Amino acid sequence: MKLAGRVALVTGASQGIGHACALALAQEGASIAVAARNHEKLEALVAEITSAGGKAAAFVMDVADEEQVKTGIKAALARFGKVDILVNNAGITRDQLVMRMKRADWDSVLNTNLTSAYLCIQQVIGSMLKQRWGRIINVSSVFGQMGQAGQANYAASKAGLIGLTMAMAREVASRNITCNAVAPGFIETSMTAVLSEEFKQTAVKQIPLGRVGSPEDVASAVCFLASEQAGYITGHVLNVNGGLLMG
Repeated sequence: MKLAGRVALVTGASQGIGHACALALAQEGASIAVAARNHEKLEALVAEITSAGGKAAAFVMDVADEEQVKTGIKAALARFGKVDILVNNAGITRDQLVMRMKRADWDSVLNTNLTSAYLCIQQVIGSMLKQRWGRIINVSSVFGQMGQAGQANYAASKAGLIGLTMAMAREVASRNITCNAVAPGFIETSMTAVLSEEFKQTAVKQIPLGRVGSPEDVASAVCFLASEQAGYITGHVLNVNGGLLMG
């Protein structure tokens, strides 16, 4: 129980990587504030955590809405008294070639994937500064590092998270707060489930470990970065991609 006594807030927790992160952090002893738009899925996750002996509460919010972020995190702070660990995981895709991409699709992806991280950090940083301890973990993507045709908005948002990670790491390091990112590769989630089988098979051939990753693979990396053992790591991007991108 490496995270006993800690409180973690996970955005996009209703499914996929966020869901796995919430479960893994709870297994390590942290109390979990789970945030997403789907109330029913959040309550099911809370029930799963509490039935296993953990502590959790659901906070319905659309992270692209500043007022919902402020209200939701204020409620989480009131419920748990603090937030020690922030996992900025919420993300969407609106894929299209740039020449055909609508401005609304650009804006929605940047707002949900990147601006939301800034908003969430802003709301929890006071709690971390007060106790002089904190872990901020941003979920980026291998495509924020290497790009992907048809995903200019998504790649830009995920690359932006890496820049945000390094800037925040420098801002708050003196207060014993670390800020790191994880960059997943191809992970088996609802976001990748819509891809064609042909595309998936082609992708697997490019992965040295020869398989698509699981949400739990990413959650394990997040748990490590949230722990005391990662206390001397900050401003770092931890690749969880099976070797798809190296260097």
